[in-house]
Amino acid sequence: MSENKFKFPTEEVDLPSKGLLYPKDHPLSSGKIEMKYMTAREEDILTNQNYIAKGIVLDKLLQSLIITDVKLKDLFIGDKNAILIASRILGYGKDYQIKYNGQAHTVDLSLLENKNIDEDLFKGGKNEFDWELPHSGTKLTFRLLTDGLDKEIEAEIKGIQKINKGASPEVSTRMKYLITSVEGDSSGKTIRDFVDTYLLARDAKALRDHIIKIQPDIELKATITNDYDELEEIDVPISLNFFFPDAN
Repeated sequence: MSENKFKFPTEEVDLPSKGLLYPKDHPLSSGKIEMKYMTAREEDILTNQNYIAKGIVLDKLLQSLIITDVKLKDLFIGDKNAILIASRILGYGKDYQIKYNGQAHTVDLSLLENKNIDEDLFKGGKNEFDWELPHSGTKLTFRLLTDGLDKEIEAEIKGIQKINKGASPEVSTRMKYLITSVEGDSSGKTIRDFVDTYLLARDAKALRDHIIKIQPDIELKATITNDYDELEEIDVPISLNFFFPDAN
């Protein structure tokens, strides 16, 4: 059999984490990931009703596009967001049509930038950070969200809601997964008791805000001209038509 004469082009994508959150021997410690351009095969994945119903269509897409030997569950959420943006650009180009206040706008996805991060916080590929809650003064450690951890949290939330249909446990469940120790005690019971009984709402918000501030990610912001001919910064919506440019 003759050698396949067709070769698919690939691109290297810069990760918001710069690879600093991964161990030195991890394939992503370089701060880059290799991806291929989207083909008809990936369009089949995007329209697979079984994948859509199970909520796994984007994971299946990324598994097909990523060339670097990595597991999706190991990706930090900000890196995964950047990879999704890159996937859209490699599939359908940089122009993304959105509607804001009833008006159509074109966002250039290639202009979206990775957040500036404090590299001193991320040393040795260790996903654990010290922080003192500003109101109670409690000292704790926390970790940043990976794709695998995010899925564990979502599964637990669904399990709780299946048992108690009126429950809304998202905030407390996420805190229990993100906090890794309280005053030096890393036992699961201590963390659960602290979140359920002692974690002040304003401290919980402060911790969430702090995590958002330091977490590597891509800035999903764009500048548009609004109805008053003024420049306005808006959030870039990732809606159904993100991977279907003609679905307006």
